[in-house]
Amino acid sequence: MPSKSNYQKSINKFGRRKNWLKKSVLNKIMAFFTNSVTALKTVVTAIGAGVAVWGIINLLEGYGNDNPGAKSQGIKQLMAGGGIVIIAQTVIPQLTSLFS
Repeated sequence: MPSKSNYQKSINKFGRRKNWLKKSVLNKIMAFFTNSVTALKTVVTAIGAGVAVWGIINLLEGYGNDNPGAKSQGIKQLMAGGGIVIIAQTVIPQLTSLFS
């Protein structure tokens, strides 16, 4: 079997280096994506908690003033905030396995 020329050897080395570079860039992109999903989870959880707290305040205000409209709005906000938090804790982390 004839030996490879220097040109063929350099192409093989460059090809390996090019593949290594692609893997390195993909690893960095996936790490960024994973960190972004973690940050998104934190932000959405905070928004849901804020809505729930606002709902509790409306609910207490409704009970204090004997206002059925405020009680209704408060319980709706409380449930919506809880739903947002549950979605943030269960669905958003599954985005990390979306591309792997």
